[in-house]
Amino acid sequence: MKVLLRNPRREVEMAGPVRVSKLLETLGINPETVLVIRNNTLVTHDERLEEPDTIEIRPVISGG
Repeated sequence: MKVLLRNPRREVEMAGPVRVSKLLETLGINPETVLVIRNNTLVTHDERLEEPDTIEIRPVISGG
């Protein structure tokens, strides 16, 4: 599956199927610091990602 990472922007290919939590662990990303989007839909960390999916991982940004 294609995984798009933001900040810095890069693209990696990952084998599926895999749960979101395992994908983030493999990439060394803290799950509490990102949003995971599959085919333009926000997904939870326990959802299973499949091979044809396009995944985008965006950092959570807060302000005040």
